[in-house]
Amino acid sequence: MLISKLEMEMEMLERHLLILKFVIEQEPIGIMKLSEVTRLPKHKVRYSLRVLEHEGLIGPSMHGAVTTEKTKKFIDGLDERIARLGQKYEEVKKLGSEMK
Repeated sequence: MLISKLEMEMEMLERHLLILKFVIEQEPIGIMKLSEVTRLPKHKVRYSLRVLEHEGLIGPSMHGAVTTEKTKKFIDGLDERIARLGQKYEEVKKLGSEMK
């Protein structure tokens, strides 16, 4: 239970980023096409689109989801933010190893 919530959040983050990747590559793109190319159920695609729209990273259009002006800034900072998560992971891993 201590780690399961973090595992679920990481899986969701991965899914949101996968959806964003396809929106960037194939915009405008709709739910049906995203579900097909990602092999994710439509309800999960719909949820990820809602989260990404709430964050301002995508927006709706008549032909499907499109990127916004915030998308590039987010992508430009993504490597650094993931690197910080990696550093935190290493710190937690070290703590776990010290308990053995």
